[in-house]
Amino acid sequence: CVRGIMLRYIVAFCLLAVCWAQDCQVDNIQVMQNFNRTKYAGTWYAVAKKDPVGLFLLDNIVAQFNIAEDGQMTATAEGRVIILQQWELCAHMFATFEDTYDPAKFKMKYWGAAANLQTGYDDHWVISTDYDNYAVHYACREKGYDGTCIDSYSFVFSRHPTGLRPEDQYIVTQKKQEICLLGKYRRLSDACLLYLAGKEVSQPLLLYQAKSS
Repeated sequence: CVRGIMLRYIVAFCLLAVCWAQDCQVDNIQVMQNFNRTKYAGTWYAVAKKDPVGLFLLDNIVAQFNIAEDGQMTATAEGRVIILQQWELCAHMFATFEDTYDPAKFKMKYWGAAANLQTGYDDHWVISTDYDNYAVHYACREKGYDGTCIDSYSFVFSRHPTGLRPEDQYIVTQKKQEICLLGKYRRLSDACLLYLAGKEVSQPLLLYQAKSS
């Protein structure tokens, strides 16, 4: 019994030590080394998401990254969003990416096919990917006085509509911890895929009128 209590104290102390040692300053977050945007291009399915503050794509998110002949990266994405607190839509979004000093760090300008969808200019950092199975994305919208992020969002992507492979789970969990977001993600559903798979969509598709809160 005493050994069990001592073991629990030791485990708790080790976890606390890891938290103390973790560096959560945005400027110190490590991104993908030798990032290759051409290999990153193609279709990605969002399987988990850490939400930002405000209106944003909720779930059912499928992103398509494209590389032009001049190397410019663009993207389109479909996902579920609730507008005016009552209309639930499968929305179509667009994005262009500006290069920075780091190949894995972009500035992303995005907008929706409909005027009432959100627009923005955010970071788009590729934290980790093997290009064929998983990718971890991160964006910080606002830093605090201590250099940590007070409004961030992040996606975990899979190349497979069925989600991550078991062998990818460990490294994804490790990366979540490294960007100080472990335990802050939620799993995403895929209802919009029934509407959007294999279709070109220029306007939001109405799923149903959401209940008013």
